[in-house]
Amino acid sequence: MNPPRPTDAARARARMVERLRSQGIRDEKVLAAMAFIPRHQFVEKGLAFSAYDDSALPIGLQQTISQPFVVARMIELLRDGRELGKTLEIGAGCGYQAAVLSRVASEVYAVERLKLLLDRARENLRPLRLPNLRLKCGDGTLGLPEAAPFDTIIVAAGGSSVPPALKEQLAPGGKLLIPVGNDVDQRLLLIERQGNVFKEIWHDAVRFVPLLTGTE
Repeated sequence: MNPPRPTDAARARARMVERLRSQGIRDEKVLAAMAFIPRHQFVEKGLAFSAYDDSALPIGLQQTISQPFVVARMIELLRDGRELGKTLEIGAGCGYQAAVLSRVASEVYAVERLKLLLDRARENLRPLRLPNLRLKCGDGTLGLPEAAPFDTIIVAAGGSSVPPALKEQLAPGGKLLIPVGNDVDQRLLLIERQGNVFKEIWHDAVRFVPLLTGTE
C-alpha cells in the first residue's frame, strides 16, 4: 500500500489536531507541533493510512509509537505555561515524539536502548533536518549524564519506580514526566525539582512498554 499523498496527509493531520482539541488539548504550541510533524513517515508503510488515528501502532521489536493524544498530553503537562528548554527523552523509539519535542524545546536529546530501532529513527528523522535534535543509543534508566542537567525529562516507557539518575539530572525547577506502575495499573507521574525537594503529582492512566535496562 502506498503512503498517503502530501495533501491527504496534511488533511489527516488537520483532522487529528481538531480531535486533540476536542479531547482537551489546549496548548497551541503543542498542537502546532503535532500539525507540523508527518506521523505517517514514522510508521511502517502498511500502517501509514492509520498513522493519524488515535491509537498506538507497532514499530517492530515489540515497541510501539504512542497514540497522538498521549504524546500531546504528556508534552502539554510538561509545558504548563513554561518553556521546555533542554529536554531529555527516554525511549526514542521511531523518533516521532522526539520530532514533536524539537518543535517546542530549545534542545532535545533522545536516548534509545535498541540500536536497530535507533537506526530506524535516524532514517525517519533525516528528511526533516531538525538541527536541535540529537540521538544516542544508551540505557535510558541512567539518563544522559554528559549532557545534564535538563530542564525537562520525558520517559516513553513505564517502570515500577523512578530511576534515581533521572531525578538527579533534573535542573532546579525542572520537570520529569514518567509512567509508573505495573502491567495493569500505570499512571503518569509528574515530578518537579525544587532545590533538593521533588514534588510529585499523579495524572492520567496510561499503558506503556516496560522501561528496561541495558542496550541491545
